[in-house]
Amino acid sequence: MRNITVKVHPSKVNLKKKEQLAWKIAEISSDKAKLNKEAIEMVINRIIDNASVAIASYNRKPVVSARQMALAHPRKNGANVFGLNPKVKVDCEWAAWANGTAVRELDYHDTFLAADYSHPGDNIPAILAVAQQKGCNGMDLIRGILTGYEVQVNLVKGICLHEHKIDHIAHLGPSVAAGLGSLLRLNTDTIFQSVQQALHTTISTRQSRKGEISSWKAFAPAHAGKLAVEAVDRCMRGEGAPSPIYEGEDSVIAYVLSGPGKKYIVPLPRVNEPKKAILETYTKEHSAEYQSQALIDLARSLNKKIKNLNNIKKITIETSHHTHYVIGTGANDPQKMDPYASRETLDHSIMYIFAVALEDGAWHHVKSYTPQRARRKSTVQLWRKIVTKENKKWTKKYHNRDPKKKCFGGKVVVKMKNGSTISEEINVADAHPAGKRPFGRKEYINKFKILTDNIISKKESQRFLRCVQNLRKLKPKDLKGLNVEILPKMRKKNKKVKGIF
Repeated sequence: MRNITVKVHPSKVNLKKKEQLAWKIAEISSDKAKLNKEAIEMVINRIIDNASVAIASYNRKPVVSARQMALAHPRKNGANVFGLNPKVKVDCEWAAWANGTAVRELDYHDTFLAADYSHPGDNIPAILAVAQQKGCNGMDLIRGILTGYEVQVNLVKGICLHEHKIDHIAHLGPSVAAGLGSLLRLNTDTIFQSVQQALHTTISTRQSRKGEISSWKAFAPAHAGKLAVEAVDRCMRGEGAPSPIYEGEDSVIAYVLSGPGKKYIVPLPRVNEPKKAILETYTKEHSAEYQSQALIDLARSLNKKIKNLNNIKKITIETSHHTHYVIGTGANDPQKMDPYASRETLDHSIMYIFAVALEDGAWHHVKSYTPQRARRKSTVQLWRKIVTKENKKWTKKYHNRDPKKKCFGGKVVVKMKNGSTISEEINVADAHPAGKRPFGRKEYINKFKILTDNIISKKESQRFLRCVQNLRKLKPKDLKGLNVEILPKMRKKNKKVKGIF
């Protein structure tokens, strides 16, 4: 690996493109690096994971809306839409839109947290859609996905967007563009322009994850993927982009991020070095914000130890700065304590999540979020007893550069009404690579079977799992097999709401 220093340069300096971050990203996207075997296996795991959560969200309103929009753009040799018969095809950018929304809706796929945070699996829908439309094979797809993960993970390590209230999809646009460059074997200059266009068009504020969180949280990464597809299309036609997009006098670092005096250090592989960043990422066992994963596991454990929850006086969760200020009481969002809040808001409230997991000793991607569950009197009472606070020890663990030492948990102190206390802590979720029950192929397949049970046939489940595990050998005509078709009886007749399309 190499560390790239990124800073603002005045226009008069005329920074050479080969010294720009976007060019260095393009270089590794167009190189001929060998593919790491473990990384290939993880690509297969993440395609399974994405299919699991996409099918489970098939009938949810944002997913229905995105799918209806996509179906208004049919294309004979286009891409597939999750859940539908593979004969149904649409323009690839609209497949990226529909499928990206389906993958993100339940907040249940993979994550990577560092200086900023991300869901690298968001790269897959757009790259897969373009692969299907352009007649790519399984190895092409693997190469594209590995590049997408590599770029996003390393941008997240080096550049914090959150501190400037910029949504994390600003790292996703460039990573999808880079992944598409690898997929299609584009030249370095075309990828360079595509990365810059994709960044320029995907910068948005964090209000999408603040206060009353709406369905846009599901649409946001799908939108970034769609814009990246369009950016690559333009650049393949010879069009250019605002440049330098990161280092320019009036560009992203100068006026969106930390300003002209800031230096960022972005790690990247050397040209022709294998791309293995996907191995640093981790999926979710529970359908909730990643920083709640370990705390859900801790709550499940405490459920067995506290016989009467009514005897609890107060619960304090000591955790990292990020957890406290994003999903904890440090966010100062009254909506996070509101029993009538949206599902999207509740899955960003560790107070709600911890209360439900503590009461139930379990977590479910549907049952744990129903309005009836959120408004249960005992839950609301327990919920209101929970506060979070930053502990610098946990902030330091959160930002540890060693993946084996990086932690996303916290310490929970339960004060009982009789004056006694129960105190426990957890470093990482049970499903984390360093956790009690790390996810491997068996667990990914089990998650797929649980989430798709009674939604797809057993025959379809077996077919998909055979197909995806044979990814290396898939020919272009076989990529449609990575789509999963749901049972006809599960296709609810959703009322089609008229829009423009």
